[in-house]
Amino acid sequence: MTSNSTRALALGTALGLLALHGAAFAQSNEPERGAAAEETPAVSRNGVIVLDQIDVGAGAAGTAGTDVIAVDKEELDRRKPGNLREIFAGEPQVQVGGSIPMTQKLYVNGVEETNLAITVDGSRQNNKVFHHNGNFLIDPALLKAVTVSAGVAPADAGPGALGGSLGFETVDAADLLEQGRNFGGFVTGTWDSNSNTFTTGLSGYGRGDGFEFLGYINYADGGNFTAGSGVEMPGTGIDLLSGLGKVAYESVEGHRFELSHEHLRDDDPRPYRANFYFNRPGEPETREYDLTRQNTVFTYADTSPEGWWDPKVVIAYSATKLDTDFIRFAVTAPSIGETASFNGKVENRFALELGSVTAGFDFYRDEAKFEYVHPADGYVSDEKASNVGIYAQARLEPSERARLSFGGRADHQWFTGTDGSDWTNAGVSGNLSGEYDIVPDVLTAKAGASRVWGGVALAENFIQNPNWNYGDGPAPVTSNNLTAGLEARFNGFSLEANVFRTDIDDARLPVYGGATPGATSLATHDLQTRGWEIGGRYDWDVGFVSIKYADVTADLDGYYPDSDIGRYLTTPLGQSVMIGAGYTFVDYGLRVGGDMEIAFRNKDTTFVRPEYADAKLALPGYQVVNAFAEWTPPSKPNFTLRADAKNIFDENYTNRASYGQDFDGTKPHFDPGRSFRLSATLRF
Repeated sequence: MTSNSTRALALGTALGLLALHGAAFAQSNEPERGAAAEETPAVSRNGVIVLDQIDVGAGAAGTAGTDVIAVDKEELDRRKPGNLREIFAGEPQVQVGGSIPMTQKLYVNGVEETNLAITVDGSRQNNKVFHHNGNFLIDPALLKAVTVSAGVAPADAGPGALGGSLGFETVDAADLLEQGRNFGGFVTGTWDSNSNTFTTGLSGYGRGDGFEFLGYINYADGGNFTAGSGVEMPGTGIDLLSGLGKVAYESVEGHRFELSHEHLRDDDPRPYRANFYFNRPGEPETREYDLTRQNTVFTYADTSPEGWWDPKVVIAYSATKLDTDFIRFAVTAPSIGETASFNGKVENRFALELGSVTAGFDFYRDEAKFEYVHPADGYVSDEKASNVGIYAQARLEPSERARLSFGGRADHQWFTGTDGSDWTNAGVSGNLSGEYDIVPDVLTAKAGASRVWGGVALAENFIQNPNWNYGDGPAPVTSNNLTAGLEARFNGFSLEANVFRTDIDDARLPVYGGATPGATSLATHDLQTRGWEIGGRYDWDVGFVSIKYADVTADLDGYYPDSDIGRYLTTPLGQSVMIGAGYTFVDYGLRVGGDMEIAFRNKDTTFVRPEYADAKLALPGYQVVNAFAEWTPPSKPNFTLRADAKNIFDENYTNRASYGQDFDGTKPHFDPGRSFRLSATLRF
C-alpha cells in the first residue's frame, strides 16, 4: 500500500468519524445467555489494578511472593501504547531498547527476553531470528493484559523460564462489548507529527447463541523520524500491517472452545544493520527487512468448574520469518531466517480448602532454519529442539496472613544440530515463594527462589553454520533466582522495595565461525544480574501519582558486559527513575496524565574486556517527558479524541537498553525527538 493510499485511507477514516459521530447505531440489547452478572473484584498489586479473571498464560498474577509487574486493560487504555516500550512506561525493572518497533528488545531485571518463558494467549514464542532486529514484534492495540513474573516464575509458566516469565493476552469480544449489547465495533485514526505516520484501525465483534467472533485490522505507514538534534534517522519508517481474528463457542454447561489467529508484517527499508549505523564499503545505507510473525491458538477451558474439575487445553503454532538481502563479495543474495514452534499443554486446576494445585504436562517442537540463496556458496541450515515436561504448582493460603506458592517441573529435551547430530538431556526445576502480612492490610513481606533447568537453546538463524562441530554435545543452561521485598499500604499510599538476583550458567551464545568445522557452536557464558527497586504511589478516586527507581547491574564471566557480548543475555542498564501521574475530570469526560524517564550516566561501560581492544564509551544520562489529554464527551460516550506529546523537551538521546552506544566508532539509533500524536476513536 502506497503512502498516498494510506493517507487517503486515514483521511477517509477521519471523515467517517465526523460523519458517524452524531449518528445512532442500532445494536441488540438482548442480554447474552449465561453472561456473568458480576465482574470479579479487582485487586491492587504493585500499584496496578489486576483483574483476577485474566489469565495470560504466565501463571504469575496468582503466585504469592513473586515480583509481578501486571498491566491490565484499564492501564493499557490509559497509556495507549504505540510500541512495546510504551506498554511498560513507569516500570524501570522492564527496559525496552530500540528506537523502532522491529528492533526493540526487552530486558527484565537486566535479563534479555529470550531467557524468559514468553507466551501469547498461552502459545510459546520462539522468535530469535537475527541479532540486528528485535525478537518479539507485537501490536499493543491487540492486547488486554500483560503480566511479567520477574525472576522467580511458577512451574506452569512453561519451560525455559530462566529469568522469569512474560505473558501477553489479546482482547476478546467480551472485553470490548458494552454491557447489554451483543454486537459492536470501532474505528480509529492516528497521526504522528514527527514521522508523518498515519495509522488506521477497524474492528467488529459480537456474540449470540453461545458463539463469539472478533475481527481486527490495523495499518500504519510513515516516513523516517528525526532525533532531538533535528537529524533524520534513515531506515526508521514504518509499513506495518497487523490483524487478529477470533471465534469461540461456549455451551450452557460452560465448555468453551476458542480459536484465534494473529498476524503481523513489517516491511520497510532499515539500516543495513537494523539496530545501529555502521556502514562498510560496498554496503548500502539501508536494505529491505521483511518481517512476519504469526500466532495461532486453540484453547479449551471449562468456565463453570466444579470441585476438582477445572481443565485447560492449549494447542498452538507460532512462527517468525525475516527476509532480507545480504551482500557478500559484491553479490547480493536473499537470506531468509524462520523460527517456528508447535506447542501446547493440558492441565487441570484442583480446588482445595486452602487454595489450589495446578498440574499438567506441556510440550514444544521448535525449529530455527536459515536459507542463504547465493549462486556460488548458498546453503540451508537448521537446528531443532523438542521438549516434554510435567509440572505441578500449589497456591495456598495457610492462614489469613500468609500466602504460599511452590512447585516443580521435570523436562526431557531432544536437540538436533546443524550437522544432524542428536543430543538428549533432562532436568528438573523448582520454585518456592510466599508472602506474610506483618501488619494486616498495612505491611507485607515477600520472597521467592527458584532453580530452573532450561535445556539447550536454539542458535539464532542468521549465525547458524552447517559446519559446526558439537563435540561432546551442548551443555544445558540452568539458572538460580532470588527475590525479596516489602510492601506497605495506607490510606491510598503504597510503598514497595524489592531486591533481586539471577545467575544463569552455561548460557549458549554461539558464533558463526569459518568454513572449517569447529566448536563455535558450543560457546557459553555465565551471567549474573542483580539490583534493587524502590517505589511509591498515591491513588485517589480520580487520579494517581507514582515514582519508581531501579538500579540494575550485571557481569558476564566476571566482567562488566557491553551491549555486543550481551546481545542475547543482558545489556548495560544502570540506574533509572520513572515517574507517572494521571487525573480524570469526571464531569467533563477529560483525562490527563504524563510520565517521565530519567536515566543516569553509566561509566561502567568504559571497561574494556581483555580479549577486546575496542575503545569504550560511557552511557550518557537523559530525561524524557511525555504527556497526554484524552476527551470523551459525556453526551457522546462512544467518541474519544486524544492528543499525546512525546519527548516534550526534544531530548537528543538513545534509550538505555539500545544496542551499540557504548562503542566508539558505531553510531546508534537516536530515539525520536519531539512529536505530537493525534488520534480519534469511534465505537459503534
